[in-house]
Amino acid sequence: MNDMNISGRAAIVGLGATEFSKNSGRTELRLAMEATLAALADAGIDPKEVDGFSSYTMDKVPEYEIARLLGARNVNFFSQVPHGGGAACAPVLHAAMAVATGIAKTVVVYRAMNERSWYRFGSGDYNFGDKPFFDSVNYGWYMPYGFHTPAAWVGMFARRYMHAYGATSEDFGRVAVAVRDFAATNPAAFFYGKPITLEDHQKSKWIADPLHLLDCCQESDGAVAMVITSSDRAKDLKAKPVYIKGAAQGMSEGQQSMTSFYRNDITNLPEMGHVANQLWKQSRLTPDDIQTAVLYDHFTPFVMTQLEEFGFCKRGEAKEFVRAGHHARGGRLPVNTHGGQLGEAYIHGMNGIAEGVRQVRGSSVNQVSNVHNVVVTAGTGVPTSGLILGDRA
Repeated sequence: MNDMNISGRAAIVGLGATEFSKNSGRTELRLAMEATLAALADAGIDPKEVDGFSSYTMDKVPEYEIARLLGARNVNFFSQVPHGGGAACAPVLHAAMAVATGIAKTVVVYRAMNERSWYRFGSGDYNFGDKPFFDSVNYGWYMPYGFHTPAAWVGMFARRYMHAYGATSEDFGRVAVAVRDFAATNPAAFFYGKPITLEDHQKSKWIADPLHLLDCCQESDGAVAMVITSSDRAKDLKAKPVYIKGAAQGMSEGQQSMTSFYRNDITNLPEMGHVANQLWKQSRLTPDDIQTAVLYDHFTPFVMTQLEEFGFCKRGEAKEFVRAGHHARGGRLPVNTHGGQLGEAYIHGMNGIAEGVRQVRGSSVNQVSNVHNVVVTAGTGVPTSGLILGDRA
């Protein structure tokens, strides 16, 4: 094995989550502790053994407070990755690197948020005002023209993609219908028992043309945590290990945060393509080796673009992929079998990683048969990250 390659050298050995709701009724710290303790119990690891933590920005739960409440003795590693949902998979990368290099032995990766009851990312109110920070100046070029919200920013990319490749609003709707079908059979999902039809999607109100309400993810309260340790140690622990076959972050030329409109081509996501290339190289796998995928679905159009960036279909052909139902239940590559952020909950991507773990373990409520490898992605439109999880080191 190449010593510079982390593939197969670390594993996820514990998984924990709270319920997902619109009003948790407790603090984000409480949610984080509930999920973390559940993950450690799942792994059969004493909380005092934790010596590393990783999360990502827009998180208000400090790692030192979790460490104190766990009774952790000496913490060797901690990180918080920027760019919000684009960082969702990056804490697993950081944890894997820490474990593979011997910096830490037991790392907790977590995300806790009251993003519905306390604050709302999609409100368009970011308190930039006249503060002389970079974001204030940068978004000052967009907000006067109506680009206040993530839906508006993504709508620009989506409209250009439709123009270039002939995709339609109905194609975006097919993404939404499929994930809501999975959510309808997932008791943990907010939309459990509530599937939708393509007609429902088309009749839902406009948010930012060409995006309907049912093209947009939820706002949710909840927490997810997982425990990462070395592959060697993982074999002796309580839960079935899920090996980190690939983990990567990526930015590309012309990168901005949700507003990379000045690139020559805005129909693709080159930063996700860069992540995909790293993952294939690390894992020595190809798209044909993947049985199911968890693709970050804050908005439906970017699910289609990610299918193309990972090579599951050719550029511009995601519309044919979803029209054929390859992404849906029983399809060639079921996508977001937990219901995604559109149907299960929006825990900023961490609940998607949890579903990847469950699929490899064989414990998903919508289990795909014979799963050996799963692709998981983080937020798109920003500097991003991704994973390949597998059942073998």
